[in-house]
Formats: sequence, structure tokens, C-alpha cells
Amino acid sequence: MTQGPAPHYNPNPRAHPGLRAIALIEALKGLLALSAASGLEIIGPVPLKRWAHALIDYFQLDTQHGAMAWLANAINPGSVHFAAAAVGAYAVLHLIEAWGLWRDKAWASLLGCIAAAIYLPFDLYALFRHPGWVSVAVLAINVLIVWVLARDLLKRRT
Repeated sequence: MTQGPAPHYNPNPRAHPGLRAIALIEALKGLLALSAASGLEIIGPVPLKRWAHALIDYFQLDTQHGAMAWLANAINPGSVHFAAAAVGAYAVLHLIEAWGLWRDKAWASLLGCIAAAIYLPFDLYALFRHPGWVSVAVLAINVLIVWVLARDLLKRRT
């Protein structure tokens, strides 16, 4: 069965509820990341280092070897500022993407599609390493986001 020509793209943002939903998700991610970046700057390295050592003690981990020992030793003012800047950049990127999706911008659909697609191999890895409904849900949501944004880009071309 063949279908007729694809309908013309409706430029009205209200005609794309999927884009609006993804925009809200991206805005939430951006705001959470902005809060985390601010929190890193406000808290600073001393409490973070103390908390890392408390976790090492609580779980009776090796204080000289392992990921937690490395993390505790890596915490210093420079690393905290760098982490806050990286998380802040992540936040700004997601907030810009959210604004673009809310305003029905093609570049935002492309950015979101690429960003969500980058996560898919990690989601598959997580599913195989830790099977369960959470891994399935995260993978399904990211596949849905990629599908909605890719569909939006394809509709714009017709």
C-alpha cells in the first residue's frame, strides 16, 4: 500500500507536542545540572573530600587504592572548579536545546537527536550489565526521543 505525498511541515510549535515534552525534559536536566554546578561551587572541596573519606570509612574501602581513594585524592579547588564548569556547560547546552525545541527550531532537533543517540550505546551496555525495568525504561525513553526528533527533522525536509 502506498501513501500519498507527505503533508507539508506545520511550523506552528503547538503542532508538535512531542517536541514540547522533550523540551521540558531537557529544561529539567539543564536546571538540575545548573543546581549541581552551583552546589559544587558553594560547597567547595573541603566538605567533598571529607564526604569521600567518610564513604571510604563506611564501606571499609582501601584508602590507598581504588576509585574512591583516587577520587578523594583528586578533590582540590582546581578540580572542583573544573567539574563545576563542565557541569555548568552541560547545563547551558541542555537549556539552549530546550529553548530551541520549545521554539520549534530545526537546529535544536538535530542537537537533541545527536545528544540522545550518543547515550544509546551506554544505555545498551547498562541494560546488559544491569538488566531490569530501569535500564529498559531509560533505553526506551532515549530511543523514543531519538525517534521523535529524527522524525521531526525528516518532516522538515519534505
